[in-house]
Amino acid sequence: MKKSLMALGSLLMLGGVASAQKVAFEEYNLDNGLHVILHQDKSAPVIITSVMYHVGSKDENPERTGFAHFFEHLLFEGTENIKRGDWFKIVTANGGNNNANTSDDRTYYYEVFPSNNLELSLWMESERLMHPVINQIGVDTQNEVVKEEKRLRMDNQPYGNLMTEVKKNMFKVHPYRWSTIGSMEHLDAATLGEFQAFNKKFYIPNNAVLVVAGDFDTDQAKKWIKQYFGAIPKGTPITRQKFEEQPITQAFKATYEDPNVQLPMVVTAYRTPSMKTKDARVLDMVSAILSDGKSSRMYKKIVDTKKMALQIGAVNIAQEDYGLYVIYGIPMQGFTSADIMKEADQEIVKLQTDLISEKEFQKLQNQIENRYVSANSNVEGIAENLSSFYLLYGDVNLINTEIDIYRSITREDIREAARKYLNPNQRLTLDYIGAKDKAQN
Repeated sequence: MKKSLMALGSLLMLGGVASAQKVAFEEYNLDNGLHVILHQDKSAPVIITSVMYHVGSKDENPERTGFAHFFEHLLFEGTENIKRGDWFKIVTANGGNNNANTSDDRTYYYEVFPSNNLELSLWMESERLMHPVINQIGVDTQNEVVKEEKRLRMDNQPYGNLMTEVKKNMFKVHPYRWSTIGSMEHLDAATLGEFQAFNKKFYIPNNAVLVVAGDFDTDQAKKWIKQYFGAIPKGTPITRQKFEEQPITQAFKATYEDPNVQLPMVVTAYRTPSMKTKDARVLDMVSAILSDGKSSRMYKKIVDTKKMALQIGAVNIAQEDYGLYVIYGIPMQGFTSADIMKEADQEIVKLQTDLISEKEFQKLQNQIENRYVSANSNVEGIAENLSSFYLLYGDVNLINTEIDIYRSITREDIREAARKYLNPNQRLTLDYIGAKDKAQN
């Protein structure tokens, strides 16, 4: 499930420079196209079995949005050999836990078990892929679950629809323009046959990566993987349509009223390149300079020193096809949205004009190194990173080498990225207001 914009803007801070150990892995393909990645770690008697499918909200029919996220729920309903309602019972009875999450680009399922339950976890994930039961009872049940999730996480949550509104305005033709949770009206209108067709199209071994990470015997794991996944038929290869957005060359504005909001928020958003690019990593560093921690430029000036904003942040949201660079702020009483965005713009202009100091650059490099080490500090994080680097980036070894891309970024690169992507004529300004603010306007 999606984290809030606030959480996205807060990067993990650790003291000092940590050193990363190389993540060892083995990868291969089954005959049906399923990609398999094994990472052995015997430091604790735990195993993680995960499957990531290359299907997200961007793969949906514009008249049937929400399908990818819906399946994240639906495929826990049961299989031909796991009775409805028994999935979670089996996991907990064997000392495990499990979850799933969906993004615009992919859907991810995983189980964490004591290491003596590897065979069980492989069987369960193979069941999800080979024998899912998709019937009207399950669809109706999960439809209510998803509606309740939308009410709790978005409709009744302050700023809960913020990213939905940003995406809707920033993308005109690309499927990133709708929210991951999609339209409840679309889900209500969908037939059982449409759900079954979606499963048949996207939940195929040649559209997935299986990762086993933790304490296991490699030869035994390979035998079980072949036993449980090898017989699953290869699916029809998926042809994906490419969507190209026209560059934003003129600033534009939008307003959204949220009855849950007591304090208005202002957001500026810029469209940025794919997460696969070097520029996407440079923009991560720009975010760290501007709003990573209380000593960051925007926070220190706008929140701490001038006390103009209750909160200010800048975050680079990188995705497979395009990204978004989002700056947001909540004005303190006596200040307007325009006041705090003027201050934020001044900080961007400084980045576009002057090289950051060597001292600040060294601090930035330390932050990036620490974040990299933290991302691979436990076996669960490693499993998800191995999946993502294979499925979305096309290079599993980026788990070891992406840090070298960050290390190659120079102060000049930071200045050029700010000049290229963060200009006033390239952005949306969204006033996210409450009913009180609308009445005052």
